[in-house]
Amino acid sequence: MKKLLIVLLAFGLQANAQDMALYKKVVKELSSAKYQGRGYAKGGANKAGKFLEKEYREAGVDEVTLQPFKLDVQTFAGKMEARGMMADGRWKKLVPGVDFSMREYSPGVKGEFPVYHVDTLNFDADKMFADLAKPEYQNCLVACEFWFTYKHREVFSRLQKAGDAPNAGLIYTWPAPIKFFKAYASRVVDKPIIWVTPEAIKGVQRVRLDVDAKFLKDYECFNVISKIEGMRHDSCYVFTAHYDHLGNLGKKVFYAGANDNASGSACILTIAAYYVKHRPQFDLYFLALSGEDTNLNGSNWFVKNPIMPLERIKYLFNIDMIGDNNPVQYCEVSDEGMKAFPLFEKINAEKHYFKSLNRGKLAANSDHYPFAMQHVPCIFFENENGDAFQYYHTIYDNWQHAVFDSYEPTFKLVRDFVEYY
Repeated sequence: MKKLLIVLLAFGLQANAQDMALYKKVVKELSSAKYQGRGYAKGGANKAGKFLEKEYREAGVDEVTLQPFKLDVQTFAGKMEARGMMADGRWKKLVPGVDFSMREYSPGVKGEFPVYHVDTLNFDADKMFADLAKPEYQNCLVACEFWFTYKHREVFSRLQKAGDAPNAGLIYTWPAPIKFFKAYASRVVDKPIIWVTPEAIKGVQRVRLDVDAKFLKDYECFNVISKIEGMRHDSCYVFTAHYDHLGNLGKKVFYAGANDNASGSACILTIAAYYVKHRPQFDLYFLALSGEDTNLNGSNWFVKNPIMPLERIKYLFNIDMIGDNNPVQYCEVSDEGMKAFPLFEKINAEKHYFKSLNRGKLAANSDHYPFAMQHVPCIFFENENGDAFQYYHTIYDNWQHAVFDSYEPTFKLVRDFVEYY
């Protein structure tokens, strides 16, 4: 009878571990129009932070505090209009988020401009600059495939600077679905830069643009920090996920960010809800971070202003974009975290949560990185290259395209590690 009771108890803990209903509720809420892509121009990020604060309090954690910080960011929440003139004189409308978006550090732009299409097959930088000096290309926009400009970035960086070239700006082509980024939005270059699909710009001779931009200086954000007290206080586990996203592209378009990163934000909230009911051995901290998409502002701020000594962190789990269905889980591990990585592999091999753990090179691509640079043992989980990953940083990363397959195995892998480590 005693053995049966233990088995039933263990089954009950397993069955009630992850909370899919809560997970889906939070993903749907955070990706709704209410938060306008959880950006800054319309206050969406801070609204999302207040929602998460409420959810952590309702979950029953022991403490919830807000850690304020400031950032500088370029935003595009006003006019967002573009038209291209074809060779026959016909003008076609370009749709924001579908046909074009803005480079995050671009200024606003208004006017009509000729388009100079770079010959990438027979590229000659001197010839290009000579062409740009011709009257027909005066005040033009230079259109070129993005990775080509990156390969020749010393040449094309000159086209971004006032006085270095006579062009008015740049057009980068990128395959559909068109993407939008914010990582380098803390600065603004001299000339406008527009992302456009190759199909949208093909054959276009001139463009008309009316794009508003507003630079927000010292914009106030905050991290939402929750704590569950364990039976021991000498060490702690930390769970991180960023809740901010890309915000707006014009007055009507917003980037919902269901996978990036409503999925991770919802996941660590459900982990907190689990440990409220199952008191942990060590203290647990849950960091819902802002400013990740603007170059890891929230995590950098926390690392410089920690609320606990960083050396107390037994292990940190950064969960970012797990709303997908790839049976192979991508991860990155800090140098100090590698000692315990075999335990993740052992658990996964025994429990078959994922087919395998694909460990990549540590990179400054999410909020684990500032902690890794301070020698904190940490791991980053991202379920990439599934059905949802194609919509990363596009308007299609929304509730309608949300995928939930990787939530449960990620939850269980992290939970088991905390139990055994």
